[in-house]
Amino acid sequence: MTVPMRRTLAAALSVSLGGFLFGFDASVISGVIRFIKPEFGLSDLELGWVVSSPAFSAMFAMLVAGPLSDKVGRKRVLTVVAFLYAVSALLSALAPSTWVLVVARMLGGVAFGAALILAPLYIAEISPAKQRGRLVSVQQLNIVLGFSAAYFSNYFILTAMDGSSWLSEEVAWRWMLGIEAIPALVYCALAFIIPNSPRWLLMKGQSEEARRVLVWLHGEEGARTEEAGIRAAMGHKEGEVVRLNVLLNRGLRYVLLVGLLVGVLQQITGVNAIYFYATTIFEQSGIGADASFAQAVWVGIINVVFTILAMLLIDRLGRKPLLIVGLLGVAISMGITSHGFNQATYEWPMEHAEQLDGITVAMVADVTDRTYENDIVFKNAVRARLGEAMYREHEAAIIEVSARMNASLILIGILGFVASFAFSLGPVMWVMLSELFPNRVRGLAIALIGFVNSAVSWFVQLVFPWELSHLGNALTYLIYGVFALLGVVLLSAFLPETKGKSLEEIEQDYVGAG
Repeated sequence: MTVPMRRTLAAALSVSLGGFLFGFDASVISGVIRFIKPEFGLSDLELGWVVSSPAFSAMFAMLVAGPLSDKVGRKRVLTVVAFLYAVSALLSALAPSTWVLVVARMLGGVAFGAALILAPLYIAEISPAKQRGRLVSVQQLNIVLGFSAAYFSNYFILTAMDGSSWLSEEVAWRWMLGIEAIPALVYCALAFIIPNSPRWLLMKGQSEEARRVLVWLHGEEGARTEEAGIRAAMGHKEGEVVRLNVLLNRGLRYVLLVGLLVGVLQQITGVNAIYFYATTIFEQSGIGADASFAQAVWVGIINVVFTILAMLLIDRLGRKPLLIVGLLGVAISMGITSHGFNQATYEWPMEHAEQLDGITVAMVADVTDRTYENDIVFKNAVRARLGEAMYREHEAAIIEVSARMNASLILIGILGFVASFAFSLGPVMWVMLSELFPNRVRGLAIALIGFVNSAVSWFVQLVFPWELSHLGNALTYLIYGVFALLGVVLLSAFLPETKGKSLEEIEQDYVGAG
């Protein structure tokens, strides 16, 4: 590897640490749910709001981050992002109430919303065409490493609980959230070191500084080639304000619709329901709370392995094949998961009910030692006898002893989903968004699609607990599978291939298409 290439890789890795923090923040909540749901007495929608609140603020951050970075630079905005990550982690760990926790998590949402937009944009703007797909995918690799780190961290803290005031069940979730401050502070330091985007510098007329950065990144010869291509593609004057309605111009409609399609599909197939509620999902299969934390670790491992595989193949096979194969895998995996839950039965033994604090034989005599063919009917019957608060407190324990299903089938389905998503929609979406749009509108276009993407993510996370309670496990996962099949049809028909093309060649080929 040449010295310039090592520098480009170092800059890409530094920026993509924001992805690690997003992944950590996203999945760490899956372990926290077990503790905060009874502690704060959260209903299904309240729990959904705590989990989804970062996505809510992220969608507005995404809408602003791109245009703001066009004005003040990618580097400055990323520096603020790093600071917000650290503040969010510390405030979340100290939260005395639900609403303080929500506010703290929304600050984190602002940070990762901006980072998810700016990191792939920045990396695409510093990368040579032949390595761009792989380098932009470093962002997704860091995201899944963050997922994995959070699952491992949660499991370690859970198993290390010793009942002391420093690591009791009452404070374990605070450690889970607060430990994120460590990588956040590292990100703060790195944000000051990275260079500005050379494309942004040229857009702002800072030719000498842009030239210096290009030479540092690509060497003398590579810098001349990159600068010539960038200047040839610059389609607006320095200082010109690019407004949202520009994206509706005829020449941009095709790439905008493709970007929106991929952005919606990435979230509507249920990925953040799986990641954010991983331990809850495994608890629903009846394996118990502790085993659920252990199985969530496998989600992180599979995520990393298949993201690396996608990175190795994305510049060889192309973006479109990975998306089609991955979506088919998502559909099949969700079908397996739905079938596993559909075959489940539930029977709550009386002897177990008598062992739970606050429960008497008289309270539950008519719902124990009976077989239920449906998870909704079973949960509603038990909830009616115990009351909402007591049911929430004991739900995991009740499901563990009552569920009769093939838990291995559920695990296969969920891990299959994670592998398929990590191989396709996870890394490929951000690569394609960083490629499809001309330099003059790239920040604005990615901001708009990021807003839509995050809005769908927020809705999926918000309603997931409600879906499990009212639609049931089987129907919930079946819905995600149907969306994936629809995505296969639409992407097969409309998705272009951008493999191996420079950003300027992509603009020439596809802007004006459709």
